[in-house]
Amino acid sequence: MSDVSVRYIVHDVDAAIEFYSSYLGFEVKVHPGPGFAMLTRDAFRLYLNAIGGSGGASQAMPDGRVPEPGGWNRIQIEVADLAAEAEKLQNAGVTMRSRIIEGQGGKQLLVDDPSGNPVELFEPKH
Repeated sequence: MSDVSVRYIVHDVDAAIEFYSSYLGFEVKVHPGPGFAMLTRDAFRLYLNAIGGSGGASQAMPDGRVPEPGGWNRIQIEVADLAAEAEKLQNAGVTMRSRIIEGQGGKQLLVDDPSGNPVELFEPKH
């Protein structure tokens, strides 16, 4: 399988880099300036684009809408111990969008990155 990429629009690229690298195990691969960075985790690439940057990702659409952070679409990161991850993130002051939720396939927790983009941490049932 080829690498998978997701682009998130963020308020502050540096704050997003700190969040994803410190708490979620991403590595910075490219950070050419304040408006863009590419992070990786295994075969996953996360592109971070600042609002209003000069790149194409932050340009207005033909109907006038502009890209902005937030929403409900999200990346999912599988973890071995969701309770331990939740405690670590809560102690670090990360915004929790939900409590730990148990479903048929396992447990999930939604947290927000510094711009309000959701990240789902998922512990599958064994």
